[in-house]
Amino acid sequence: MQSLIPLLYMRLKYITSFLLLASLVTSLVIFTSAETDQPHPTEVKPSTIKPFPLPKTLNVAGELMPLDKLDVQESLDREILVNTYWQSNNLLMLKRSDKWFPVITPILEENGIPEDFKYLVLIESGLQNIVSPAGAAGPWQIMKGTALDHGLEVTSEIDERYHMVKATAVACEYLNEAHNRFNNWTLAAASYNMGMTGTAKRLSEQRVNSYYDLRLNSETGRYVYRLAALKHIHEHLEDYGYVYHKSAGYSLPVFDTITVNSSVPSWVDWSIEHHTTYKALRLYNPWLRASKLSNISNNTYQILVAKES
Repeated sequence: MQSLIPLLYMRLKYITSFLLLASLVTSLVIFTSAETDQPHPTEVKPSTIKPFPLPKTLNVAGELMPLDKLDVQESLDREILVNTYWQSNNLLMLKRSDKWFPVITPILEENGIPEDFKYLVLIESGLQNIVSPAGAAGPWQIMKGTALDHGLEVTSEIDERYHMVKATAVACEYLNEAHNRFNNWTLAAASYNMGMTGTAKRLSEQRVNSYYDLRLNSETGRYVYRLAALKHIHEHLEDYGYVYHKSAGYSLPVFDTITVNSSVPSWVDWSIEHHTTYKALRLYNPWLRASKLSNISNNTYQILVAKES
């Protein structure tokens, strides 16, 4: 009886191995058949990614870029490629431009600032109400000290750096001061990024008088090139593969303007009283920075309330 056990064990082992092998062969046949039955995938071609020829001439605020210099060519090429292929960001800037350029451009013109500087607000914030790590705020990225020096109110309840009209006027004042100092719009643009004192110091240290001859930190060194690239791309959209119609852009509603010259205990209650919402109030008046207004000095503010459609 004991001699049969090894024999049975061996037979059982062979049967198990045979069943396992048969199962594997069957699976292989099924898989191969299924694979054969599938249609061959069509060839997938990648998106068209290509470099672009540099423009033969390009100017910033009427001042020609020295495109005969190799480093200038390479710097401009970098910004054209980076901004062309950052399609989502570019499209959003185009859409926001349709919303805000009609507000910004007349203010630039009134203050004698070249229209090209509308692209400066794009490279500063993408026309968003953001705050930089250094504390610059609003679409024009104005520092608190600069805002106060130019008459903007900056408190915990009111921050006019977020007021598009007033902030644009301050940006114009700064740019005019910089242009008067450097007699050059390109350097005025660079100084908007690094400050007039810093720009003057670099010019003196390196004994040059052109932005394109300055060795600068990476951010300021790319600043004017990015402005120029955005201008060129946005003015030649089809050349860079963009299909964009103005009807795709964003727009502002029609507003009623309501004067406030006293305290407001609750902007929520005020919104309801004026047939709007607190969300809409803060959306169209982003310079309101709190849920109430103390207004101890009885200052006068113009509040925009979107008209009901």
